[in-house]
Amino acid sequence: MSQDNHVILTINPGSTSTKIAVFDNEQLRFEHKVDHPAEELARFTNSMTEQFPMRREALLKCLDEKGVDLQSLSAVSGRGGKLPPLKQGAYAVNQEMFEFLRDRPIDDHASNIGGMLAYDIAQKLGIPAYIYDAVVVDQLEDIARLSGLPEMKRRASCHVLNMRAVARRVAEREGKVFEQCSFVVSHMGGGISACVLKNGRMIDVVTDEEGPYSPERSGGLPVRQLIDSAFSGEHNRLSLTRRTRGKGGLVAYLGTNNALEVERRINEGDEQAALIYEGMAYQTAKILGGLTTVLYGELDGIIITGAVAYSKLLTKWIKDRISFLGPVFIEPGEDELQALALGALRVLRGQEKAHEFSIAHQ
Repeated sequence: MSQDNHVILTINPGSTSTKIAVFDNEQLRFEHKVDHPAEELARFTNSMTEQFPMRREALLKCLDEKGVDLQSLSAVSGRGGKLPPLKQGAYAVNQEMFEFLRDRPIDDHASNIGGMLAYDIAQKLGIPAYIYDAVVVDQLEDIARLSGLPEMKRRASCHVLNMRAVARRVAEREGKVFEQCSFVVSHMGGGISACVLKNGRMIDVVTDEEGPYSPERSGGLPVRQLIDSAFSGEHNRLSLTRRTRGKGGLVAYLGTNNALEVERRINEGDEQAALIYEGMAYQTAKILGGLTTVLYGELDGIIITGAVAYSKLLTKWIKDRISFLGPVFIEPGEDELQALALGALRVLRGQEKAHEFSIAHQ
């Protein structure tokens, strides 16, 4: 194998599957989704990380079936999980990070298994393991942390991996240097979040619990009504959480989280579906417009990405409201496996330096 050829395994665990891919430098060799049956997942009741041995076995079996020579790998790059707030970019996965993800993650989430799998496989091969642009990347400016109550600080939480990767791609396509650009980016999936990227740094974020309602999230709610609901006796903490995260948004209004189903109803003349769907676009546009003020209106573009960005009707409604602010780029989909590979590749080529994880220095 050429010294310039880097073979990278990328791993992105989800709640019911583990997506993997192998890249030869920038070129995708193959991508595969390993599904984990519900009856198998039901055996693990305490935490997501209990699934680690099962997912490792399934992943290695898939690689064997695909004919991947593990000895040919240059690095393994996994989805970054619920660690303490991190800087943007790459982190080398070390024993301390592995143990933190396994024993005391900030939150129970499937992404915690990404770094664990990367480290376990890489250690046995004597190659580096990385996470890249973890979900806990937080470089908010001090002014962006203010919430209105001193005991509650705003924190960054969004699809930063895909957001930064798409913004980098747009910058390069426009002939610009990503680290010299300013973008406002929205990721539209089950939840909708948005961020400000200035010179490559994420300096402000609107999380999916603060911003617009979405297919499954309620987004920001009237606070007094939310408090009344919490103390009404109709909900406990779990049920109200599920009402706002999983059963909010389109699910609450229309009984479905499927944008294609909503568009079908609209095409058949359902005026209520049209109102609710356009309302989602309306709220998203308001958030994006508001975030441009963080940059004093000096931006290289507004980017809309994520799976729901495939909806031409929705993105047209958003674009019609915000195009006066600057160029609008519609970049549908989620390129997280590629983003993990390209991040690791930049480190291997010496274009970026991986951060070292240590609780003492977080």
